[in-house]
Amino acid sequence: MPLQKMFPIPLKPGTQAEVEAIVREFAPKGPQQEEGTLSFRVYRDPARPDYLLFVEHFADQAAYDQHTGSAVYKELIAGKFADLIVEFVEIDLELVVGI
Repeated sequence: MPLQKMFPIPLKPGTQAEVEAIVREFAPKGPQQEEGTLSFRVYRDPARPDYLLFVEHFADQAAYDQHTGSAVYKELIAGKFADLIVEFVEIDLELVVGI
């Protein structure tokens, strides 16, 4: 079963557009190139500014470790993105029902 993660991320006030630009730059350079990244989705809540929800699926823990250990992750997510968030929240998910 794939490794499933969710990251509800509150952003520093007024940074929504800047953060979204970083995520758009990161997706094709990082997750899209990673064989073990099965899906990488980032959502905004139109009713809640300065907030993003990441939902990601990886083949296994090794694939996630490779994802977070990549040079582009370190530059864009652990670097630029991290400076613009209030809190980093990581939730591991276990599927109960899927249709």
